[in-house]
Amino acid sequence: MTIPARMKAMVLTGHGNLDKYEWHEDWPVPQPGPMEVLIKVGACGLNNTDVNTRTGWYSKAVDEATTGGAYSELDDEDSTWGGAPLTFPRIQGADAVGVVVAVGDGADEALIGKRVIVAGWLRDWNDPMNRDKAGYFGSECDGGFAEYTKADARGIAPVQSDLSDAELATFSCSYVTAEGMLDRAQVGKGDTVLIPGASGGVGGALIQLSKLRGARVIAMASEAKHQDVAELGPDRILPRSPENLRAALRGERITVVADVVGGAMWPRLIDMLERGGRYTCSGAIAGPIVEFDLRTFYLRDLTFTGSTVNTPQNFFDVVRYIENGHIKPALAATYPLAQLKEAQQAFIDKSHTGNIVVVP
Repeated sequence: MTIPARMKAMVLTGHGNLDKYEWHEDWPVPQPGPMEVLIKVGACGLNNTDVNTRTGWYSKAVDEATTGGAYSELDDEDSTWGGAPLTFPRIQGADAVGVVVAVGDGADEALIGKRVIVAGWLRDWNDPMNRDKAGYFGSECDGGFAEYTKADARGIAPVQSDLSDAELATFSCSYVTAEGMLDRAQVGKGDTVLIPGASGGVGGALIQLSKLRGARVIAMASEAKHQDVAELGPDRILPRSPENLRAALRGERITVVADVVGGAMWPRLIDMLERGGRYTCSGAIAGPIVEFDLRTFYLRDLTFTGSTVNTPQNFFDVVRYIENGHIKPALAATYPLAQLKEAQQAFIDKSHTGNIVVVP
């Protein structure tokens, strides 16, 4: 196929509100370097990292919940997930799915024509397990909110599936994040996993992947979303914020809390853990500053695991689950790429269940 020199792209010009996005129809098409591939993007999913990076929420100067709006106080020096400055202009979008149309030196030409999913994490492939050398697709490099993107050939996976590009674009960030959380918490048969925020992309992934591991799952979500959440297969569904969480659990023995919410509910979640229980976290959309009683932590022999930079194997395992039909997409809505601002506002409003995707 003929590859154009220019493309359409949504470009982030700085930290701030949604007006920091600029629509371009003549942005240069990236050129694949050594071991890289050029991908014609079919769809790209939205996630909290896009919002948090745009607003600068990761900065230690911010102690509020994720709102999607600009913050009055922001330290640009630690405003990304990795605590480093972000280079602008930047094309965001971690959850890219598309077809390889060209390869750089050293990359396998057999990849041309393959439909692929991009792994979110950028690696030093001479030291791939070193988290200090990791970056994120759409943060430390340009991502998938464009007609074309490039990626390292070792950080993509061909996928054989009848799912649409938009459906496939719901998996990479949410499901690999969830798989990493469950992996670190060593979730398996005999566990009962409590999942706040179960209607979101990661929350829904945690439901499916916990069930795949043989665990019992109790989901928490606003009651208007219970029917949608039920389709993902939890054993029980509770309200988002029960007045008496222990009473609502009715004697359930919670061995794992898998959390991306944080906020005011956090101490009550920790109180639900059985002795020897595990708490695993990869987000704090309701607020990063929580009240923590160290006595609960040490007297109950609890284990806490933060989970951000996952293993390469977590990504390839998720692709295998997709191909084997073990997990299903939760596609809430699809928007044209040119309407990314509207799509992200819908994402921020959280009236949906599952994932929102844009298509070029």
